[in-house]
Amino acid sequence: MEEVRGRRVRLDPNKIVLTAGSTSANEILMFCLGETGDAFLIPTPYYPGYDRDLKWRTGVEIVPIHCSSSNHFRVTKAALTKAYTQAHTLNLNVKGVLITNPSNPLGTTMTKEDLDMIINFCMEKQIHIVSDEIFSATVFDSSNFISILESLQQTKFKSVKNLVHVVYSLSKDLGLSGFRVGIIYSNNERVLSAATKMSSFGLISSQTQHLVSNILGDKKFMKYYIKENTRRLKKRHEMLVSNLKRIGIHCLTSNAGLFCWVDMRHLLSSNTFEAEFELWKRILCDVKLNISPGSSCHCSEPGWFRICFANVSEEILHVALHRMKVFVEENSNLDVWVQWRN
Repeated sequence: MEEVRGRRVRLDPNKIVLTAGSTSANEILMFCLGETGDAFLIPTPYYPGYDRDLKWRTGVEIVPIHCSSSNHFRVTKAALTKAYTQAHTLNLNVKGVLITNPSNPLGTTMTKEDLDMIINFCMEKQIHIVSDEIFSATVFDSSNFISILESLQQTKFKSVKNLVHVVYSLSKDLGLSGFRVGIIYSNNERVLSAATKMSSFGLISSQTQHLVSNILGDKKFMKYYIKENTRRLKKRHEMLVSNLKRIGIHCLTSNAGLFCWVDMRHLLSSNTFEAEFELWKRILCDVKLNISPGSSCHCSEPGWFRICFANVSEEILHVALHRMKVFVEENSNLDVWVQWRN
């Protein structure tokens, strides 16, 4: 974690709780920080699994912070305030804000200004921040990734350190999803104590810990791996973005993750989520490509889709892009396109 963060952050091993993946880490934090009827605010679009991980067993509710394509889906104070007010209108007690940095599904990283604004808001309201940073080593340019832990080092945020908790996992950065290795990092002693006790119900096996410690302990390999992995991700990302652009499909500018946030609004028959569902169904059933509709990520604007590019070979990605090219050529509606662009 220190390596990926450019060694601008020093981590204390005594403030780490090991969990069976980030799913377990996020759920444990909800149990530690919230009660039934409490709420966490999450910027949209967000990872669909949060509806399961954060809510099912804890009774905690999610209130969306609606972000817009007009500013590239960046979180604003106005959107934060609106979500906070909405939660209270619903008689929900807001316990915190959960962010994903880098974002899934956007593939973007937060700026220092974004993070400072969120910290200031939570400091003012005296609520928690959970920062899910499981894609941190997928950033194509590590200098563009700022962990919330780095922002916390500013003197003005000393009083809020106990309210900030980071989730991390090896699932994405090392491709070890099935090994279930995650962590919670927190300065809050009460949270660490409770999380340590709860982690007993989802331990990492001794064999897995031994294997992972050997991998991480090989500094030469890890340095090569991170450099080579980000190089390949950047190449694959550019391949997807450039080929989609040739057929009139644009992607949100991004610099991280294993996916792109793709704008297909001009292919909708109408500006509705029903039209988005119909387009998704045609791509799935006719084109035989499995992509995620924006509505599954609670996007407030129909017509956005998440396309993964790192879970298939380059050859298969070429096949997928060719199928999309044929589909767009056969189904583009000029009148709809003109309507959207004007």
